[in-house]
Formats: sequence, structure tokens, C-alpha cells
Amino acid sequence: MTACTATGVVMSTGATVGVAASEERGVKGTIKDAGIRIQINDLWLKAGLELYNLVSLQIYEGRVLLAGHVPNDKMSDEAMLLAWQPDGVREVINEIQVKKITGIETFARDALINARLDSALLFAKGINSINYSTRAVGGIIYLLGVAKNQEELDKVQQVARNIPDVKGVISHVLLIDDPRRLQQPSVKTRKK
Repeated sequence: MTACTATGVVMSTGATVGVAASEERGVKGTIKDAGIRIQINDLWLKAGLELYNLVSLQIYEGRVLLAGHVPNDKMSDEAMLLAWQPDGVREVINEIQVKKITGIETFARDALINARLDSALLFAKGINSINYSTRAVGGIIYLLGVAKNQEELDKVQQVARNIPDVKGVISHVLLIDDPRRLQQPSVKTRKK
């Protein structure tokens, strides 16, 4: 109910800004990434609802991670080309798998993995969970974000591996002092 009031909106906005300020990417980075997300989602919707529904999107510091299952290479390529269009995109990582579309059971299992992982990371000691974007697709957990050091990243990966029904963990996390955080756009693809 408070979200519907002016006070609720101010409190919600304040909490969001507070969390964003605590992240390694800061408030400006969070806002830039949100803008990139909006633009990519708009481009995907214009290309077709199927693309929007089948490909998941994670963005951290202008690095865009695409994951999901699509029926053909053409759709995978289109998702990637459209993801490069917004200003501020520094890298597009293609983890899209071209294979039979999964059903509601896989979707439900992935949603449960996501919820368990978010909770586990939030309460894990030595992990600043707000610096990570996580997504399970087909039982594979994809990690994106910034780790303060290798020890923290190792802990995040271990927590992810210990979630029930996880088939694998693929990390695209950078360490805080990684020079790639400042690099200009490049492309990294992995075809499935």
C-alpha cells in the first residue's frame, strides 16, 4: 500500500538510490545500465515477442549478457545485433543456446534456482551480493558483475554450485581492478 502513496514512492526511490550508491558501478552506472536495458527490450519487442520472451538480459557496467534458448541461429544473431545498438554498450556476451525451446517445468525450476541463489548470496558472509547479477537458464547459472577480489568470486561460485538442480556455473564477473572495466566496446561470443 505504501508504494501507492507519495511517501511510499519517495521511500522506494530512496532505497533504490541507496542500494545503487553502494554498488561498485554507483548510481550513474546503475542508471546507464537501466537505460540500456530499456532500449534493448524495446528493440527486442519491436523484433517480435518471441525474441523478447526467449532471451534473458543481464547488464552490468555496459556489459550485456544474453542467455536463453532459441530455435535457430537467426534469432540468436538478431538478439546480439540489437543488443549492440544502444549507446553505452561496451561488450555483448552471447550465451544463447540454439536448441529446442524448454517448457514450463524448466522455467519453474530456473525461477526456484534464481530465488534460492539470490537468498543464499544475500546472507553469505564475505559476499557483497549487490555487485552481482545472476540468472539461471536451463539449470546453468550465469554470473555478471564485479568482485572485490578472487576470494569473494570463488565464494560466489561455490554458493551457486551448491544450489539444488544447478547443472553448471558460467562466470563473466570481473575483479574490481580488472583493466577491462575501463575498455572500450569489444565483442565476445559463444555459440551453442
